[in-house]
Amino acid sequence: MQLSQTLYRYRYQYLMLVPGLILAGMFVFYPIFAAVYYAMHDWSGFNADMVFVGLGNFATLFSDPIFWDAFGRSLLFLVGTVPAQLVLSLILAVILNNQLLKLSTTFRTMIFLPVVTPVAVIGIIWTFLLSPFNGPINGLLLNIGLITRPIDFLGSSDTVMPSVIGVYVWKWLGITLIYWLAALQTVPSDVYDAAKLDNCKGGRLIWHVILPIILPFAVAILLISSVAALNVFPLIMSMTNGGPFFGSEVMEIFIYRTAFATEDGSIPRLGYAAAAGVFFGVIMLALTILQSLATRRARRSTQEAGHE
Repeated sequence: MQLSQTLYRYRYQYLMLVPGLILAGMFVFYPIFAAVYYAMHDWSGFNADMVFVGLGNFATLFSDPIFWDAFGRSLLFLVGTVPAQLVLSLILAVILNNQLLKLSTTFRTMIFLPVVTPVAVIGIIWTFLLSPFNGPINGLLLNIGLITRPIDFLGSSDTVMPSVIGVYVWKWLGITLIYWLAALQTVPSDVYDAAKLDNCKGGRLIWHVILPIILPFAVAILLISSVAALNVFPLIMSMTNGGPFFGSEVMEIFIYRTAFATEDGSIPRLGYAAAAGVFFGVIMLALTILQSLATRRARRSTQEAGHE
């Protein structure tokens, strides 16, 4: 009876939630259940011949070396981008957080500009910059004598992933910088004054003073950046399309190519791609849960240290 009274009392508030629930059902919940449903069927996606195979797609997926190669490249991309992104942005945040630094706002804006630039534009511009045919970067390296012939950064399996990793770090450095700056605002000014008296600066200041205070934020930033690093479909598609010779094909490109692309003449396999998508989604969900648990634990550890 109490529940019905509460529902009636706040009926207008609950009514306001209906549009949001409808949109969430259409664009969040339905695609999730549909992906699981299609993952259990052998279906090309272009005809009515849908055969139920249960977990057969997953069994095939886990024995597919091409899938594991794409999964390994996703992990390589994660390992290559997140540490560099976090360390560089933290150093810049500590520098730009100094209130005495002139034009700090201007520098923050300049670093953040790539974040708001469309990914497709970034990909096209960097494809031109890295081109071995009159590309500015190759021209600069040739002029200063570091190389004797142009490097095909995006056309070689040896250099394509480092090149895309570098562009990704440059593109998203600004958003991580904002995260760190927000975290640094929680550090009391007295802490900086005490560190200055103890002649604690540079790496010692960051490692021994700042990081222990902002540990909950650091954990959250680490895991947010890790999740973001697994979603690189637009950048890689605009720069390499997964090439050369699948050298930059990460999980998202593998899923797209399996479901829709037919450049190699193969038949689209939407059910098989859905199985890969479900597996990839489970990995993302695990990282999200890990982020929540790790952030909560770090916050509790910081609070306990503060009470001591």
